[in-house]
Amino acid sequence: MKNLTIWCAAAMLAGAAQAAPFDKGDPKAGKLLHDKACIQCHARMFGGDGSKIYTRADRKTKTAQQLATRISGCNANTGAGWFAEDEAHVGAYLNQHYYKFK
Repeated sequence: MKNLTIWCAAAMLAGAAQAAPFDKGDPKAGKLLHDKACIQCHARMFGGDGSKIYTRADRKTKTAQQLATRISGCNANTGAGWFAEDEAHVGAYLNQHYYKFK
C-alpha cells in the first residue's frame, strides 16, 4: 500500500510538472487586465504600444516561471491589486500571444 501511495504521488507531480504553463488562466480575461494595467507603463518604457518589452531580441523572460515571477513583481510594484487568479490570466494571455512556452 505504501508503494502505491508513493507511486500515485509521483504520478500526480509528474503530471503537474508537464501541465501547460498558465493552464488555469483565461487569456481573454488576461488581455483585459493587461490592457488596463500594463500598456501605459510599457509604452512609457519602450514607446509605441509597449509590446516591444515582449518582442525585443534581448528580452529577459526566457521561461514560464520567469514570466510568472515578472507578472507578480509588476503587480506588486504598480499596486494593480491582482489576485493569484488574475496573474494566471495575464500569464495565459502573454504566453498565448507572445511567449508560447509549453
